Amino acid sequence: MKCPFCQSNLSKVVDKRLVDSRGEVRRRRECLKCSKRFTTYEVLAEIELLVLKKDGRREPYLREKLEAGLNKALEKRPGIDKVSDILDRIEGRIRAKRLQEVTSQTLGKWVLLGLKKLDPIAYLRFASVYRTFSDPKDFEKELETLQLIKS
Repeated sequence: MKCPFCQSNLSKVVDKRLVDSRGEVRRRRECLKCSKRFTTYEVLAEIELLVLKKDGRREPYLREKLEAGLNKALEKRPGIDKVSDILDRIEGRIRAKRLQEVTSQTLGKWVLLGLKKLDPIAYLRFASVYRTFSDPKDFEKELETLQLIKS
């Protein structure tokens, strides 16, 4: 990190704090040459990942696309503020596994896992689209798996 005042590469971090849930870090630095202080911000690099669709197409992973699906499922529900937490967990899995490609089915399963813990109604909303429910009995089967009704 170059000092903006004297261009020296020697600096030390005097303060560090997490700015937001997406991993942005604010660092307050002090130049070891001129002793002036400056601030830097670091963000985690975007995930370079391809999503393999059911029809065989590949498209880039877009956090915004998953976020829109989660927001739709959680619309007017109490857990809407937890969308970024679910997305962070999914992206954490992707990073941990060092994936270059993931199927849309896998992403859907991970979203459903997050929603299942958070809100059963949002889970059903997302599942009905993800699994293309075509009959009310599909909802009944899914409710049974959630153990919300007795068979």
